[in-house]
Amino acid sequence: MKSAKHNGVVSAFPKLRASTRSLNMLEQEFYEEDAECIPLTDVPKQDASGDTHLSPPEYNVALQRDADNQKSLGANNNKTMNIGYRLGYRRTLFERRKRLSDYALIFGMFGIIVMVIETELSSGNIADMATYFSMALKCLISLSTLLLLGLVVAYHAREIQLFMIDNGAEDWRIAMDWERVMLIALELTICSVHPIPGLYTFEWSARHAFSGVITTTTADVDILLSIPMFLRLYLIARVMLLHSRLFTDASSRSIGALNKINFNTRFVMKTLMTICPGTVLLVFSISLWIIAAWTIRACERYHDTENVNSNFLSAMWLISITFLSIGYGDMVPNTYCGRSVCLITGIMGAGCTALVVAVVARKLELTKAEKHVHNFMMDTQLSKRVKNAAANVLRETWLIYKSTKLSDKLDSTKVRCHQRKFLHAIYQMTSFPLFRLRNFKMEQRKLNDQANTLIDFAKMQIRVSDMLSEITTRHETVEDRVCQIGSRLENLEQQVNKLPEVLATVVQSQLTEYFDRAMAEHMRPRSSDDLADTGSEKS
Repeated sequence: MKSAKHNGVVSAFPKLRASTRSLNMLEQEFYEEDAECIPLTDVPKQDASGDTHLSPPEYNVALQRDADNQKSLGANNNKTMNIGYRLGYRRTLFERRKRLSDYALIFGMFGIIVMVIETELSSGNIADMATYFSMALKCLISLSTLLLLGLVVAYHAREIQLFMIDNGAEDWRIAMDWERVMLIALELTICSVHPIPGLYTFEWSARHAFSGVITTTTADVDILLSIPMFLRLYLIARVMLLHSRLFTDASSRSIGALNKINFNTRFVMKTLMTICPGTVLLVFSISLWIIAAWTIRACERYHDTENVNSNFLSAMWLISITFLSIGYGDMVPNTYCGRSVCLITGIMGAGCTALVVAVVARKLELTKAEKHVHNFMMDTQLSKRVKNAAANVLRETWLIYKSTKLSDKLDSTKVRCHQRKFLHAIYQMTSFPLFRLRNFKMEQRKLNDQANTLIDFAKMQIRVSDMLSEITTRHETVEDRVCQIGSRLENLEQQVNKLPEVLATVVQSQLTEYFDRAMAEHMRPRSSDDLADTGSEKS
């Protein structure tokens, strides 16, 4: 089906491209055809007699309004469908990207396991390098590597599609900046390194550590191509990121976006180190121990005539003493490959040791409740010591007064003894020689300073925020009252401005009524009684 008929007009479907805009071009074109099919000018019409008449202007205006309504309705539908389509397609891309990452990790680990098996069989002379069995294992590694490269390319294709949807880009080349290109090239290079099927050798020379003898042997190129395959383990961090609840949960991502937090592998590792630091360090140390031991065994097997470093248990012992920065010197690598592994192990061991110390120190640190209890107990003990010291001072003062003032006979020896005890009670206690009476208050001040933990700062912050909110509320209330006063003053000003007009109107109306009444009385005809009254008044 390559065309569609709509309102009597046959139109071809547009070609669908990779962008999301082209998916709704067909419907948009239909709405445009609807608008074009409606006559917007005076179209000649013929009646039954064959005479031609023009449409009235009112009819054309109605047709124009209907066309505009249909266009706006079509645009709204396109916009709604476009947003819904983008959200659904974005969720689908998220799931596909997660699935591709899982498959890439599976094939990467499969290649590493097959490589280890092939290397062990070759080093133990169980399978010859030229046999079909070794060739089959290497072909299997190559096949898994090709699949891994395809999955990596598909993963980055999904990344580019997500970038286009998030940023509304129409062309995928917009997302291909130099950083992304270099990252993809580096990842493909790391994943493409693997043992090549076939037998390839080279001459490998090394100087023995104890004897200083230089030996040259024929080594396989596979050893140089097998060790870098452990770099594929970076896929574990990607899988952990894509399967993390912090990354998949929409609410956490929204909160992180509001706080400008980038949800990447570093953030996930920090979270894991905060939640379970012991488990993370244990898994990392054991994995590094096993991988480094196997690597140094593979490097030293060609130049280890005494079978010291090529033994796996001996290699684990060498890695352990190097990891812990002990270095007894009983075992030393002969090749630069083994020395490089020992160097990397020592650096990682120093970092892990520092992390272990930090984790243990954080575990041994008192909690907030324990700190409060400890401070309370120490404060109680100091208060008791202060009270005991004060009681001793009062006792010795009373004894000195009793020996000097109340006794009949002055005993200077006894007085000096009490004075000595008095000074001793002031400056130094008998049972606690490190605590002095004058230092008790200082110790209590230190405890009060230690009690000002984050809880106290949090309480202070809460109080300050409450005060600020109260001040803000009062300020808003004052502003409302000022606005009300201003509006009332404006009304009062308007009324005052209208007051002269009102007064003039009232005075004018009263004067008019007065003059009307006077004129009415003057124009009214007088009766005989009124004339008699007027004459009597004159007389």
